[in-house]
Amino acid sequence: MRQSELFTKTTKEVPKDETSFNARALIRGGFIDKVAAGIYTFLPLGHRVHEKIKNIIREEMNAIGGQEIFMPALVPKDVWAATDRWDSFDVLFKLAGADKREYALGATHEEVVTPLLKKYVLSYKDLPKFVYQIQTKFRNELRAKAGLLRGREFSMKDLYSFHANEEDLGEYYKLAQKAYFKIFERCGLLDLTYLTFASGGSFSKYSHEFQTLSENGEDLIHICDNCDIAVNKEIIDEQRACPSCGNKKLREEKAIEVGNIFKLGNRFSKDFGFRYTDENGDKKDVIMGCYGIGPSRVMGTVVETHNDDRGIIWPEEISPFRVHLIGLKTQNSKLNADDIYNELLEAGVEVLYDDREVGAGEKFADADLIGCPVRIVVSERTLKKNSVEMKRRDGDDAELVGVDEITSKISDF
Repeated sequence: MRQSELFTKTTKEVPKDETSFNARALIRGGFIDKVAAGIYTFLPLGHRVHEKIKNIIREEMNAIGGQEIFMPALVPKDVWAATDRWDSFDVLFKLAGADKREYALGATHEEVVTPLLKKYVLSYKDLPKFVYQIQTKFRNELRAKAGLLRGREFSMKDLYSFHANEEDLGEYYKLAQKAYFKIFERCGLLDLTYLTFASGGSFSKYSHEFQTLSENGEDLIHICDNCDIAVNKEIIDEQRACPSCGNKKLREEKAIEVGNIFKLGNRFSKDFGFRYTDENGDKKDVIMGCYGIGPSRVMGTVVETHNDDRGIIWPEEISPFRVHLIGLKTQNSKLNADDIYNELLEAGVEVLYDDREVGAGEKFADADLIGCPVRIVVSERTLKKNSVEMKRRDGDDAELVGVDEITSKISDF
């Protein structure tokens, strides 16, 4: 893409009430625009990153048997009432329709997916089943002040699993854990992310969160280095011991919750009378699990953890473009930046081409703000040597690469 064709621009100014690093960096880099507290427009660069994260999640959910659906965001009151959550779910956005009925904007979708699967799952032969969506969620947050980390409107992948018994749920639960770590690995967060024991509430003794270490995190976790797991501060017992090995030497760290998984048991199936017929002809409650991960929150977390004083440093698989090509003025060379841009496109390289009529300093500063993994500079000086200057965003040293070696070099750079 030619940068001159982008309708957006980088900026030095951000809203005065925007205090979170991820929002400030994303606004400055031209990735998002703030509409109101906790509500953002994803601009072309930001949309590309967001879609890449969603596609990674989609691939890993499909790999563990997930079938993608898309449920409504507008949910009638009666299904919330069926689970006694119309009054107890305190962050629901509620509204009345012209039909005089009451609705809530979807904050979660157990109330929709459970009666949906009830229509199709009748016997043990129909189980297990796994369905998911990537949907916009709405929550009436009182403290929507952390950019993409705590929004009133945000993206969420929620997968729901349906089983004949707790044992089968347990096996899939482990599979989902592994899939989540694959997602975080592909998004560049694996080394900072811990499986974290959290309260299971009314569902089970424990649920599990995936917490990514960050000095700007809102959560406190206690890490067991023996087991490489953590415990959320809200459930740490008086002994301050690891629930897995009993280790009492836990270290406290700030973290951002990037995903969570729950064993729901029959909490929702019982409310909707969702039962199946087993091998003996007996009726039994369907057992459920729930698995959530927020693509927009992952995006904000990556920004919080992958940056320097010049801007964002995107992991390769979710960067808006693989290469940021910077063309400086050339007059005496037969080859120019346009030629190299076309060559990269023909080779299938995702490239953002800064072809604007602005100074070199502004181009370099914007490239650092935007944070693509590889920067290529084409100038009169480099072309005299039949080369370009290539530099990684996370490195300090640039090297000259022959113009006939550019595409082969990028894959290893």
